[in-house]
Amino acid sequence: MEKKRVLFLCTHNSSRSQMAEGFLRALKGDLYEVYSAGISPKAVDPDAVRAMVEIGIDISRQRSKDLDEVRAIKFDLKVTVCDGAKEACPFFPGAKEQIHKSFDDPAAYEGEMRLRAFRRVRDEIGEWIKETF
Repeated sequence: MEKKRVLFLCTHNSSRSQMAEGFLRALKGDLYEVYSAGISPKAVDPDAVRAMVEIGIDISRQRSKDLDEVRAIKFDLKVTVCDGAKEACPFFPGAKEQIHKSFDDPAAYEGEMRLRAFRRVRDEIGEWIKETF
């Protein structure tokens, strides 16, 4: 059976889409070929890596990618995980199906609230991945 291709799309491809990519690959990598990209990519946030390592998923080798890097790939599903990405890219021509599930931006928090926000969003993404896929 051929794996279904899934693209998680976010504004910066630094946190939410990276965590979603890591979760789906770790939980159902035998069924899905998983990608993530950003409208305006920035480096993968170290707090996203840290939060995921805490639950046994290593995303430290993942890297942020511009949407142009994956534009030629035919996806079975494109998932926008933030409202900014949905607005900037409401339609992706290479995707058979498109869905939207917005998650809070943990990078918007500062101080000791920041890592808590990453853990909370990580858990929300993980539960959504388990329920949806």
